Amino acid sequence: MGLEILHEDRDIIVVNKTAGLLTMGTGRDGGRTAYAALTDYVRKGNYKSHQRVFIVHRLDRDTSGAIVFARTEEAKLKLQDQWDNVEKTYLAFVEGHPDPPAGTISSHLAENRARRVYSTDNPDEGKLSHTKYKTLKTVGNRTLLEITLVTGRKNQIRVHLADQGWPIVGDAKYGLKIRNARRLALHSHSLTFLHPYSGKELSFTAPVPDTFHLMAAAPPPKSTNESNERSKNDRSKPERPKTERQKTERPKSERTKPDRPKAKKRTSKRTSKRAKNRRTKKDDRS
Repeated sequence: MGLEILHEDRDIIVVNKTAGLLTMGTGRDGGRTAYAALTDYVRKGNYKSHQRVFIVHRLDRDTSGAIVFARTEEAKLKLQDQWDNVEKTYLAFVEGHPDPPAGTISSHLAENRARRVYSTDNPDEGKLSHTKYKTLKTVGNRTLLEITLVTGRKNQIRVHLADQGWPIVGDAKYGLKIRNARRLALHSHSLTFLHPYSGKELSFTAPVPDTFHLMAAAPPPKSTNESNERSKNDRSKPERPKTERQKTERPKSERTKPDRPKAKKRTSKRTSKRAKNRRTKKDDRS
């Protein structure tokens, strides 16, 4: 079902979600979501069961990693009340080498009608957001970052890194599209929070999938100019080889047309007879 259960008790379920699986449905996914899969799991196939799960937070479709669901509405509300204090750590491969290698990115984030998140200088328009990052290693022209979310806005990590010129590898929405990108190089690595019932601190780590590491060696993105030039060349028709006759012929611009004699104006016998009668009448009047 695209989920690995990391922990389960009567109040919460913590899972490792695969990339490509939605957290919650949009009405066009045919029920292929983490929420639907876990609902079926807790009902044990009995559609009449009243067992259900509650969504506490979400991960983007192409982001893998740790995500927690509540088993009761009370547990959901307690987890959401402490969510600003939950320690959320991510791993991400980005384009380029961040300078400085560690720091905090801050901006006000807003969302337009097209559901695209962006940074704004207007504090009344967006919500203040903070993202901490630290370089773990470099792989060629790419860098592996450890990211800590201080706040948790929609697409926050993706927008903040793209704003700095270090878009996440495979992020066609906020960065550059690459060939054969099967996922986004972003992984929810660990979650640390207080249990909603016992109050005990819990920490869960989601194993990093092989598909995430493969993104470090994904083909580099092409610039917009290079993509346009390539598509233009692809549309042009290949030139056919010339025949022997075409090789010896002169270009059309150098060819001259032979002079043709002007055609005599043709007149019908009836027209000629009328003209002759007019001349005869004219002579009789004079």
